[in-house]
Amino acid sequence: MGDETESRNFCYSLEVGANSRKLIWEGTPRSIRDSHRKVRDSHDGLIIQRNMALFFSGGDRKELKLRITGRIWKEQQNPDGGVCIPNICS
Repeated sequence: MGDETESRNFCYSLEVGANSRKLIWEGTPRSIRDSHRKVRDSHDGLIIQRNMALFFSGGDRKELKLRITGRIWKEQQNPDGGVCIPNICS
């Protein structure tokens, strides 16, 4: 989407849930040049262990049934007060 400096203008959220439970992860996007290992090793991502995913899925705990949703938005400065206003992007 852009370089590291430009990415600081954006935020994202991921929501994983099922059976009235949910986890939400929010952050600033990483560079697409960062490997998955770099993201994992820096603990800068949402990793759900299998036992937690099975717990969310409920039932007999033998199959995963999770809903994953995400969004990304650019934060814009409010010219009057300097407060960031979310601008949801598609």
